[in-house]
Amino acid sequence: MSEDAQRPIIIKRKKVVAGGGHHGGAWKVAYADFVTAMMAFFMLMWLLNATTETQRKGLADYFSPTIAVARVSGGGDGAFSGDSLMSEKTLSQSGSGGFVDLDLNVESGTSEDASVGNAELTDEELLKAVQAGLAGKGGESLVAEMALEHIITRVTDEGVVIEIFDIEDDPLFEPETDRPTEILREIAKLLSDTLMIVENRVSFAGHSRTYSQVQINNPAWDLSVDRAHVMRELLEANSLPPERVERVIGYGQQKPLLSNTMAFRNNRLEIVLLRDGV
Repeated sequence: MSEDAQRPIIIKRKKVVAGGGHHGGAWKVAYADFVTAMMAFFMLMWLLNATTETQRKGLADYFSPTIAVARVSGGGDGAFSGDSLMSEKTLSQSGSGGFVDLDLNVESGTSEDASVGNAELTDEELLKAVQAGLAGKGGESLVAEMALEHIITRVTDEGVVIEIFDIEDDPLFEPETDRPTEILREIAKLLSDTLMIVENRVSFAGHSRTYSQVQINNPAWDLSVDRAHVMRELLEANSLPPERVERVIGYGQQKPLLSNTMAFRNNRLEIVLLRDGV
């Protein structure tokens, strides 16, 4: 008998495991979730860098609105929590409460009721009244909505500040001049009726971005002063009484908002509704 005939026959059985072992394909699902989360994270970072402060605030307000939309709504949340914002004749106490009874639709200068005495409003109520007046005007046209993108309001030690600022592709003035663009003229129309609901004295301040140090004549000072005067003239042409103007100031490039002092966002105007005694 040959050697090959005496050799035992060995049968090998291969065990085929479908799905990659005991864990199957779960790792693929986990990895896909991870990649999706990372993509969403980087998109968020990109959006934060690509949008302006006003646009981010608009997005935040869209997803968490703080303005009551009906008179039967409950109290709000946040800094002014308490009664509904639409509560009538409710003065605030410790930061709560709604608007005083203001007629925001009264034509400027046609009625003594178009303004409210300074003593009747706290800073918070005055800020709410200004914001409500602007919001009411914003829905009138697409141009008005675009104009509101240039405006933010806040309270300071001086009073209520209405800040109007450049957007890089939509400036308030023609480049390096004090000639107002159409968007600034529209803003003046929006503000004129809003400023007439109160009697506060008004201060105008102009700010400019930083210009290159190699320029022989730095235009920042002249532009900031001239642009503040132009804003005053536009509002006076739209019925703001000249006797309410307390001062007109130009700060040049001395008070930038951004660390990048040459950014267009530093070009801005501030209209301050002054407190009594300031």
